[in-house]
Amino acid sequence: MTKQILKAYKVRLYPNEEQQIFFAKSFGCTRFIWNRMLSDKIEHYKKTKTELKNTPAQYKKEFEWLKEVDSLALANVQQNLRAAYSKFFKGLGFPKFKKKGQRDSYTTNNQKGTVAITDSTVKLPKIGHINAKFPSKVSGLIKSATVSKTPSGKYYVSLLVETVIEVLPKTGSNIGIDLGLIDFIVLSDGSKVANPKFLSKLQHKLAREQKILAKRREVAKADQRKLSESRNYQKQRIKVAKVYERITNCRKDFLHKLSFNLIKNHDVIAIEDLNVKGMVKNKKLSIAISDSSWSAFTTMLAYKADWYGKKLVKVDRWYPSSKTCSGCAHVLTKAELPLQVRSWNCPSCQQKNDRDINASINILNEGLKLATLKTVGATGLA
Repeated sequence: MTKQILKAYKVRLYPNEEQQIFFAKSFGCTRFIWNRMLSDKIEHYKKTKTELKNTPAQYKKEFEWLKEVDSLALANVQQNLRAAYSKFFKGLGFPKFKKKGQRDSYTTNNQKGTVAITDSTVKLPKIGHINAKFPSKVSGLIKSATVSKTPSGKYYVSLLVETVIEVLPKTGSNIGIDLGLIDFIVLSDGSKVANPKFLSKLQHKLAREQKILAKRREVAKADQRKLSESRNYQKQRIKVAKVYERITNCRKDFLHKLSFNLIKNHDVIAIEDLNVKGMVKNKKLSIAISDSSWSAFTTMLAYKADWYGKKLVKVDRWYPSSKTCSGCAHVLTKAELPLQVRSWNCPSCQQKNDRDINASINILNEGLKLATLKTVGATGLA
């Protein structure tokens, strides 16, 4: 059985000097048009309390250099800003202004073959073919392409492709997942996956490189030179960026492999719906929680389950998975089971419970109940 999906392929680009200049112009123009359109929208809203329907085309008359870049890239800025501004009216936060170097990127669409690939190149509008290295075979219809530049100076293009994949066969196995900091995940079958702690492993090297960067910043200031003109500072900035890049890449590789392995071997995956944004406000745990990347892991499980015909069920964060005995459903109070207690005997049935394994079993049982209710509701039998 096959399924049609949208899949993104991240491809490394190796642009020449002329192509790098074009990318720099494109990054700058898309950033400028976002900031200018947003500024005008704000001024218009202050005066009229209504949204301004402005477009990139009206700015090209005043700023002719906007015509040098891909018009579809500017059109995508308009679309993204409109979506962000609409969220503001729904109470979901106000769009922010973009800063140079914060996230240099632009998105273009594939219209009549303007975006295409060969064995070793990627073709983009207004720039032509760029040397590229593909991590895997790209197959399907290319819908859009997002070009980006990392802080370490590397160029990538993310190709959004409409493709067909094979739905994975059913295994008859279900699993519950308890997220943690000591162990990254604890599964209801009793197995545990250790937390790799990529940031912690490279923390010493990162601190050393950042210390050198701070010294070179002070030297540049003492010589009254701009940081952009200080070659030593820029070289060190790239070294720091490469350490962060390595941490990110290692973490993503770990999460992708683990999430696919779980989806491949199980039909229903139950997991806690944690409030990660709230949890990272805890200063003592914020670094450890961010290093674990629970949100990214859950996101990967969600879209891969959808791709491959499996089911991900999120259990309410307030469900007492740790304090409930998986044997008899007896619930302890918070005072009876403080956080430092990692195993406990149920006062009702005397079952010995490992705190995390017990929680993952309860998450699985609750997840299966929720999955059954959703299935019954969807068939109209509820």
